[in-house]
Amino acid sequence: MNTSYERIHDPGAVPIKLWTRGVPIEDQAREQLRKIARLPVVGPWLAVMPDVHLGIGATVGSVVPTERAIIPAAVGVDIGCGMIATRTSLNARDLPDQLGGVRAKLERAIPHGRTPGRRDQGAWGQVPAASASAWRELERDFQRLCAWHPRLERTNHVVHLGTLGTGNHFVEVCLDEAERVWIMLHSGSRGVGNAIGTHFIELAKQDMRGHLANLPDKDLAYFEEGSAHFEQYVFAVGWAQRYARTNRVLMMQHALRALAEAVPKPFRTDQDAVNCHHNYVQRETHAGRELYVTRKGAVSARRGELGIIPGSMGAKSFIVRGLGNEDSFCSCSHGAGRVMSRTEAKRRITLQAHRDATTHVECRKDAEVIDESPAAYKPIDQVMAAQADLVEIVHTLRQVVCVKG
Repeated sequence: MNTSYERIHDPGAVPIKLWTRGVPIEDQAREQLRKIARLPVVGPWLAVMPDVHLGIGATVGSVVPTERAIIPAAVGVDIGCGMIATRTSLNARDLPDQLGGVRAKLERAIPHGRTPGRRDQGAWGQVPAASASAWRELERDFQRLCAWHPRLERTNHVVHLGTLGTGNHFVEVCLDEAERVWIMLHSGSRGVGNAIGTHFIELAKQDMRGHLANLPDKDLAYFEEGSAHFEQYVFAVGWAQRYARTNRVLMMQHALRALAEAVPKPFRTDQDAVNCHHNYVQRETHAGRELYVTRKGAVSARRGELGIIPGSMGAKSFIVRGLGNEDSFCSCSHGAGRVMSRTEAKRRITLQAHRDATTHVECRKDAEVIDESPAAYKPIDQVMAAQADLVEIVHTLRQVVCVKG
C-alpha cells in the first residue's frame, strides 16, 4: 500500500507514522520517538510531523495519543503556545517605504524579551485595562488552582497577559500573494503556564517514583485517570490554554493599534482571525477510541479547519486548511522545525550570514538573535511538501517586519 508517511514499528511498541520524506530528522529524535512508543498508555500509534526535532521528554513535532492518561512533559511547559493571524484591508503600497517606524511602534506596544529582576521589560509595569479585564475572566479558576497548589500564586500571571515572551516568539507584519497586509504573532501562556507545566511534570515523577525505573525516560512520567493529580492537571492545562489564547488576542489588539499609528490610511480587519494552539492536549475520538491527544509542536488540521504554519524569520509562512487525515490524528506541523540547537546556531551562523538571510525583513540583525536565524531551521518548502496530504495552502505569507522576543 502506498502511503505518504514512513513507518517505524519496534517490538513491544506502537507504530510510528512519520511525515518526514525529504526532510532531515536527527537520530536522537528518532530514538526519543521510539521511547514514547514503548509507553503502555500510548496508542494506537504515534504521528510525527515534518518539523520534528529533539525535545525535552517528548519530541517536538509529535502527536501523542494516550488512553486514560496524560504525559505532562509531552504537553511541555509552554502550554497553549500557538499562533494568531489577521488579514487587514491594507496593501503593500499603503505601508511606509521605511519600515523601521512600524517595527518601533510594535516594540513599544507589546512588552517582549526579558530582563531579570522586578523591572522586567517583558512584563507590564502597569497592567493595561484590557489585560486587567481579561484577567478577571480567568482569575476565579486560577484561584481554585492555587488552592490546590499554592506555589502557583507567586508567578507572573496578570503582568504577562498580553505580552510576547522570548525565544522563538514573534510579532510579524506579512504580505500575502495578493500583497495584502497581515499581522501574525506567536506566543503562549507565558510565566504562569511555564510554572504550571514545570510543577505538574515534577508531580508526575513523584507520583510514579516507584515506577520511574521502568519508564524509557523519567520525563515521560504520566498521570492516569483516577490518580491523585489527574483531574487537577486536566483543569490546570485547560486553564493555561485559555490564558494563552486570550494572551494572543490581546497582543493582536495592541499590534493592530500600533499598525494604525504607523500607517495613516484607515483599514479594516477580517472578522475572524485564525487563532490556533500547537502545544496542547484535548480529548478527541480517533479510530473509534476516546483519547487524550497531545500535540507537542503540531496543529489540529481537521477537514476544513484553518491553521497557521510559520517559517523562520526570513522565510515564508502559510495559512492552511486541514484535510482531515486520520492517520495523522488530523494534525499538521507547527512550523519549519529546528535543524540546529540554539547553541549550535550561535556557533555556526555568522552575523553576516544572518544579515544576508534577513535583508528583506525589518528586524533585529544583532548577535542575540542568531539562534533564530533562518539557517537554524529546516527549509519550509520541504516541510510543506512532506505534508501535502495533511493540509492545503490557502495563503502564502512573506515577512516584511519581525519583532523577536
